[in-house]
Amino acid sequence: MSTNRRQFLKTAAAGSAVAATATGLSLDAPLIAQDNDAKLRLASIGVGGSRGRYNRGGSIARAAAKFANMVAVCDVDDLHTEEFNQAFGGKLAKYRDYREMLEKEQPQVVTIGTPDHWHVPIAIAALRSGADVYCEKPLTLTIDEGKQIRAVVEETGRVFQVGTQQRSSKDLFLTAIAMVHSGRLGDNVNAYVAIGGAPGDGPFESTEAPADLDWNLWVGPAPEAEYCEQRRRMFRWYFEYSGGKMTDWGAHHIDIAQWALAPGEDGPTRIKGTGQFPSSVPSDLDWAAFLDGDISLPNAYNTATKFSIDLKYDNGSLISVNDRYVRENENIDFPNGILFEGDKGRIFVNRGKLQGSPVDKLTESDKAELNEYIVELCHGKKPGNHMGNFFECIEDRGKPISDVWTHHRTMTSCHLCNIALMTGRELNWDPKQEMFIGDDDANKLLSRKSRDFG
Repeated sequence: MSTNRRQFLKTAAAGSAVAATATGLSLDAPLIAQDNDAKLRLASIGVGGSRGRYNRGGSIARAAAKFANMVAVCDVDDLHTEEFNQAFGGKLAKYRDYREMLEKEQPQVVTIGTPDHWHVPIAIAALRSGADVYCEKPLTLTIDEGKQIRAVVEETGRVFQVGTQQRSSKDLFLTAIAMVHSGRLGDNVNAYVAIGGAPGDGPFESTEAPADLDWNLWVGPAPEAEYCEQRRRMFRWYFEYSGGKMTDWGAHHIDIAQWALAPGEDGPTRIKGTGQFPSSVPSDLDWAAFLDGDISLPNAYNTATKFSIDLKYDNGSLISVNDRYVRENENIDFPNGILFEGDKGRIFVNRGKLQGSPVDKLTESDKAELNEYIVELCHGKKPGNHMGNFFECIEDRGKPISDVWTHHRTMTSCHLCNIALMTGRELNWDPKQEMFIGDDDANKLLSRKSRDFG
């Protein structure tokens, strides 16, 4: 256990001001847990992680606390738990094990910001405990997990929002979708997506886990593994816990592209592409055995570093998924974003801009028409605040902007891309039966074993 971690845990209880400064929060920020019976009881599971102490888990928890009464925090890392607790005046109930927390605290609302491999198991437990749930993306580790969580949402009738906040971006992504749907790019629209490559570093040396971290519980249902900081902090580059860039940025951009081009329930039917894995991944790897934990690889990143994959849909649409999209003869080159292209024009959108000739030609009347359509996309609700949309749906029991059905469909496409890279061949997918056609080996990759971790 490092000196810094020891020192924090020794002094945290004595100084909420120290914690507030450390988190960048104002001392009078409205985060102190309130004894307000009129507010919903809120608990947050996973409040630190892959991007340092204050990752998305902590961010979504603090955003939710503006709408509900935070009563409990749960994290396998005592440092994360104590830092978060002090930001709420040190008044929260603290837990390592989410099962104990759900049983004892019985929260009405739960946020989940754990590493990806824990999303579905915790979400299912929270839903069945009676809570409405906001869970960070990517929701699933496998296609079968998506089927499981979809069934539990339908079984329980709880409100479930996924943290794909691009779905609440009115002036960028929602406008781009509305332009495609309204025919402003013409017919035969395709999407060319770039989501960035991934590192291939390693192998890394294993070390002793910090004493204030429950490493066995962090690993949870994934294959048993020795501790190392890269495995914990950079889990997105390990297939044991995530799916690389495909399920990281793909969960955002593939989602938007698919919403624009194939807004129904059907997914792609043909998947084909090429890519590269780190040198630590053998070319003849038995992927099913590895993902089940029956064989192991060196302690190194193992998700795809480069890729170019085509998803083809029965409606004629194409979504091309790339680490970087380049079309040299037209001077097109971008590392992150979506290019929508039809027979009447093309537009480009990412988190910084929406541009193209069809955008420049929009009149005020056009914009007003698009805004009306955007409200329809948002199920009649005003877009803009992703967490606010979740709590509005808790109030009226409506469907949130990033519901479990559409996100399962998005994640299925992300997983299909990874499976195409693993098998190295073109795949035929039945989106209604949710299985590969005539490919038993590919079907083995739809699910994986869960470790008994106690």
